Amino acid sequence: MPRLGKMTKTNKTQTAQWYLLYTKPRAEKKVALELGLKGYELFLPLQRTLKQWSDRKKWVEEPLFKGYIFIHTLLEKNFYDILNTNGVVKFVNFERHPAVVDVREMELVKRLLGEVDINFTAIELNSLTVGDEVEIIAGPLIGHRGKLSNTQGATKVILELISIQQGLVVTLPSEFIRGVC
Repeated sequence: MPRLGKMTKTNKTQTAQWYLLYTKPRAEKKVALELGLKGYELFLPLQRTLKQWSDRKKWVEEPLFKGYIFIHTLLEKNFYDILNTNGVVKFVNFERHPAVVDVREMELVKRLLGEVDINFTAIELNSLTVGDEVEIIAGPLIGHRGKLSNTQGATKVILELISIQQGLVVTLPSEFIRGVC
C-alpha cells in the first residue's frame, strides 16, 4: 500500500473581487445606501429617464440593470453580512458559486454611462457584413467585441454586445470597428 505524504495547507492570498447582487424589486438604491453605510464598495449604474404621470413629467434616475448591484468584497469574510442586508435576495451564481464580475465588463458599463473620460481618433473600416464578429478599435468601447447586427448608411453600425448576461445594442461610427480574423 503506498504511503500518503503529509498534506500541507497552501497559503492562499485572498483578495476582494467584484460580485453581482440580486435585490428585491425596486430596492436597488435602498440596498446600495445600506451596504454603503456598512462600508462596502458598490457600483449601481443609473440612467436618467423622463417619467410621465397624469399631472406632470419628471426626470428620475433609475438603475440601468433593474434588480442588480455590483459589490466589491472579500466574499469569504462578508458573505452572510451582505446576504442579511435588508433588500438583498442573493448573489448571482454561476455553476452554484457566486459569479465574479470581470473588471473589464464594469469598465464597459462605466464608459457607456460616461463615467470614464475617453480620448479617441477615427480609424478606417475594413469591409464587413452583417453577422461578422468585430472588435471596437476606437471610442468609448475600445477593446470590446461584438456581432455586427446592422448598418445605417456608410457612417454608422449597430453592434450586439453581450455583457454580464445583458444584451446591449450600441450604435457607433463605422470607422470605430474592424473585423476579427
